[in-house]
Amino acid sequence: MTKREYIRSVLSVFAKSPFRPLHMHATKGGDAVRKLSEELSAYFECDTPTVLRLNSEIDILEHEADVIKQTIRAELTSTIMLPVHADDLLNFLKPQDSISDECQDAAYWLTLRNCQVPKELEEGFRELMSRTLATVEMYELLVDTLSELLESSFGKKDVHETLELVSKVEEMEHQVDVIEKQVMKQIFEKEELLGGGGVYFFLELSKNIGRIADRTESAADRLRTMVLRR
Repeated sequence: MTKREYIRSVLSVFAKSPFRPLHMHATKGGDAVRKLSEELSAYFECDTPTVLRLNSEIDILEHEADVIKQTIRAELTSTIMLPVHADDLLNFLKPQDSISDECQDAAYWLTLRNCQVPKELEEGFRELMSRTLATVEMYELLVDTLSELLESSFGKKDVHETLELVSKVEEMEHQVDVIEKQVMKQIFEKEELLGGGGVYFFLELSKNIGRIADRTESAADRLRTMVLRR
């Protein structure tokens, strides 16, 4: 599909519901994080061809997310009627878009150094990645409730359920923060084995993965603001 054809497909969805493209955009971020989880596993297995392939696939997903973001922004300049403030929607879209951006950075980082990972670090990174992915997938469920909110005209019960999901995303992001700190401590404990370059590489990798959860929590917080200020 060409870029022009892809934009047309997004526009056709936008015409049906202003929230459906937001869900499409969130799903692109989720798909990118799922592929990053696969890429991290391939890295631990020293499967360089798979690492490179998944990195390229994540690049494509990030680009598709950008196209959706640009299309949403362009459509919001028209006279389309929205059930929420346009500024709130754009403020929400920005951190959501950062999910795929941060994922792209982490995916590329994995292509820069051959795999030399102590077992303890591998286990820590797998846990960090697993919790980050779980946070993003909970966030996808949260964004999916926007269509239900629209259909119910922001009924009190549906708004309450949406806000409960926001709290769950925030709690899961906190758990990611805790694990990230544990991984960073493990990295310094392996400093003699890893060397200066290895310490820097794995510290940056842990921060890159952690930032995905940070951006997810920020997007959830902006979504809450958008719903409450409607």
